[in-house]
Amino acid sequence: MKRRQRREEEETSYWLSYSDMMAALLLIFILIISFTILQSQVQYEQKESELEAEQQLVQEQQKQLDEQQEQLDKLLGIRTELIEALKKEFDGSDLNIGVDEKTGSIALDSSILFDSGQYTLKPSGEEFLKKFIPKYIRVLTNQEFKDYISEIIIEGHTDSQGDYLYNLELSQKRALSVAAFCLNSEKQVLSEKQVASLRRIITANGKSYSNPIMNEDGNEDQNASRRVEFLFRLKDEEMINGMSEILEQ
Repeated sequence: MKRRQRREEEETSYWLSYSDMMAALLLIFILIISFTILQSQVQYEQKESELEAEQQLVQEQQKQLDEQQEQLDKLLGIRTELIEALKKEFDGSDLNIGVDEKTGSIALDSSILFDSGQYTLKPSGEEFLKKFIPKYIRVLTNQEFKDYISEIIIEGHTDSQGDYLYNLELSQKRALSVAAFCLNSEKQVLSEKQVASLRRIITANGKSYSNPIMNEDGNEDQNASRRVEFLFRLKDEEMINGMSEILEQ
């Protein structure tokens, strides 16, 4: 009888231990599943947050591109309008001025301004500039354009005959002579107010024969290469060029 009772107690104890073990395993299983679900939820929320951040970044980049495109279109429109204004200003004049359709640069034949190998303006050159400069500056300082002009550049160019450094010095001195004439208040080419404004934005550069003019046959046009060019630069010019290259790709 006692032996039977002991056996029943052992069996009861065994099943209790087994039940406890199964309960513990079930608890562990539930904890693993809960942890897995929680981790998946965290990863999902993290990915969702990253996706939202990426979308926001894309939207901001697109907004910047749209703003740059708008600014580019505006500045390109200003350039086109300015070139048209220059062409209109000189059309019908006796100066025989050509305006580059793309850049708006104006090239003056050096023989009009200087004797061969010289950098001092000759009288006929001064008379020519007295007619040309007021017209040119009047367009660029027009209320419509003046806020967009960052620089007016006068460049001297030579043909490829002779030493490069000699031509560099000659072209620099010629550009400087023209710039000095523009800014010389005694010549009364421009008003004092125009001269004061021009001093802040005008530069003079010598290019020697680094940018010759070529004929259709590939040979240099030496007469055309000997020139003084008037160019203008718009504000944010580098941005315009960079954006144009990007948009062309």
